[in-house]
Amino acid sequence: MRLRTPAPLVAVLALALLSACGSGGSSRTIIVATTTSIQDSGLLDVLLPAFETQTGIRAKAIAVGSGAAIAMAARGDADAVFVHDPKAEAQAVAAGDLVDGVLVMTNDFLIVGPPDDPAQVRAARDAADAFRRIAVAGVPFVSRGDNSGTHAKELTLWTAVGVDPSTLSGRLESGQGMGATLTIASERRAYTLTDRATYTVLRATLALEPLFQGDAELVNPYHAYVVNPERHRGVRADLARAFVRFLVSPEAQRAIAAFGLERYGEPLFVPADPRAREEPGR
Repeated sequence: MRLRTPAPLVAVLALALLSACGSGGSSRTIIVATTTSIQDSGLLDVLLPAFETQTGIRAKAIAVGSGAAIAMAARGDADAVFVHDPKAEAQAVAAGDLVDGVLVMTNDFLIVGPPDDPAQVRAARDAADAFRRIAVAGVPFVSRGDNSGTHAKELTLWTAVGVDPSTLSGRLESGQGMGATLTIASERRAYTLTDRATYTVLRATLALEPLFQGDAELVNPYHAYVVNPERHRGVRADLARAFVRFLVSPEAQRAIAAFGLERYGEPLFVPADPRAREEPGR
């Protein structure tokens, strides 16, 4: 089953924003194609103003799934991307659409579901076994279904246990971002795969608990790239490079390390620079 209206709407809104604010806008403005998980966490509300204050460059974020963000890069509709789908990123680099990539941060995926855990996911040996239990139990599962990094990881896990997700009668594709998908899963007492940051931000509103976590397969890296100006004319490569450099600067890395600590009692992301983890926010 699929709920599909929001994805085309996002694309239309993105194109409208690009038309209004893209090549005809300020020469000190860039378009950053990024993910709903970064947007929904609130991290961009910290990083983008700091970047503008430091450099005078305004970064306009368009938050879609990682697949859609990389597709924007492939069309030359963004100057930089900030995403979390390593396989799709590698393909875009090989195609010549993305250059100058850096690891910015990581967090991890969680398998969440109803507290009574009818599929007994808590007893799983690993992430793949957790997905096998969900398939065997025939319980509801809500997928992003939006070609995002989270969706790509979900499909990888179904493949690992030899399950064709299209055959699962209880699986629903929301076609929406992580926050909306979590809300739907909560309302339906369903399981889903989520990034830790979005779940942590919304957990007080959800009837879902983390049921499996900690598997190396669930590590979730976030990279930033410049859209290749040699392949896509009009890309503001110098400004995009400044944005990518900022994300791995000591200031930004400390901000990432501190993000979430005060409000949620835990960081929502782990910065790539280990030194920033020792002195978050300083």
